[in-house]
Amino acid sequence: MSATDMVDSGTVLPRIAIAEPRGLRFLRVVWSEGSRAGREDVIDLSPALFGYKVYKPLRDDATLFATARLIEDGDVVAWDGDELEMSADLLLALADETMTAAEFRAFLDRHQLTQEAAGVLLGRSRRQIANYTAAGPIPRIVALACYGFEARKRAPQGSPTTSGKGRATIPSI
Repeated sequence: MSATDMVDSGTVLPRIAIAEPRGLRFLRVVWSEGSRAGREDVIDLSPALFGYKVYKPLRDDATLFATARLIEDGDVVAWDGDELEMSADLLLALADETMTAAEFRAFLDRHQLTQEAAGVLLGRSRRQIANYTAAGPIPRIVALACYGFEARKRAPQGSPTTSGKGRATIPSI
């Protein structure tokens, strides 16, 4: 194999068809390729904006945030300014941590949870749960809790992620 040979992993990488700013920290993304191809997401960029110093100029500058545009054939979203770019991979990771109101309702249905029971499970009021099911938005921490709940339910008994009683455990090293 030479240094210029291409290797195909078989995984379709994410690519964005449309990226539009929504408010100060949200980006509407329509995916053209990858695991979310054809899907539209409104992604909260707060975890990246506040997690990486490079994005500090975008945190509170609505005018700068509004300059978002696609570059690199949809592989990157860029803003005016020095090296203000976010890869489609990072946006995909953030999108995978989101949940729509319809997905939240489906979660409740799959687990036969009433709004009251979901409120107890997620540490929220019944009224908050009702708001999530009606129109969203679903806070990232709630979406992650739902995904974690489902992962725990799917884990086989006695696996490294659960004890025999279904409780999450940390494997010893």
